[in-house]
Amino acid sequence: MPTLSFKDRGAATLVSHMKAIGVKKCVQDSSGNAGVAVAAYCARSGIACEIYVPEGTSPNKIAMIEGFGAKAVVVPGTRDHCAEVCRSKVKEEGAYYANHVYNPYFYEGTKAYIYETFEQLKRIPRHIFIELGNGTLFIGAVLALEHLMRSGVIDEFPQLIAVQSENCAPFYETEEQGSSSLVEVTPKPTLAEGIAIGKPARADEVLDMIRRHNVKVITAPEDRILPCREEMAKRGFYVEHTTAAALAAYYRYCEKFGPTEDALLSLCGAGLKSEH
Repeated sequence: MPTLSFKDRGAATLVSHMKAIGVKKCVQDSSGNAGVAVAAYCARSGIACEIYVPEGTSPNKIAMIEGFGAKAVVVPGTRDHCAEVCRSKVKEEGAYYANHVYNPYFYEGTKAYIYETFEQLKRIPRHIFIELGNGTLFIGAVLALEHLMRSGVIDEFPQLIAVQSENCAPFYETEEQGSSSLVEVTPKPTLAEGIAIGKPARADEVLDMIRRHNVKVITAPEDRILPCREEMAKRGFYVEHTTAAALAAYYRYCEKFGPTEDALLSLCGAGLKSEH
């Protein structure tokens, strides 16, 4: 993870595709990590890059985007508004939209998370906790697990647990209410900025996966994110707040459903990127 987040796996695949088809300039919207990853791989590939981030994004992530030579545009308002502004730019200029939510090549890269897990453990853990905002890692993981099932590599689908911030939890609220379509929520500020997505673009696809594979959705208590981050640091893992939310959600899940053994938590990003 050269830019210190799982988004590097998706960016490596997407930017390789962009280079192959002759893209000269791209734009992207991001809460930070995907923007940093795309900026890095574009720098390596000689592709001009412009990244739109919402206000409140970690200054360290913005500094990394600019350090790779990309232009960082800070957009006032929510993460969802930031995406709208970026897509307007795409329409105006006709630049390639190197977005980790819309572009299928990004998911081909994030599938590697599951492949690497199997390669290293020679099995898939019984429980996998995955932070869920737009679904970049979640969708990639489900696609990879489905592939392993079809191939006969594994004969049982693990219990997936999707982690949302309690201050921005559209999928959790949808499941709680038993709604057939995504419930509209008003995002509140959260330390878990990487999953603060009120209107995920692939909501229908994610909901289909949740219901098809009996995925449970749990929220991370906001007041437990920092203590969990501290706990993980004392275990030798210095992670960003969104990752700490996964541990906070794990504890809440255990309180709700009992001890949960053989659980894999996704360490999405390093802690240096989210010092506010």
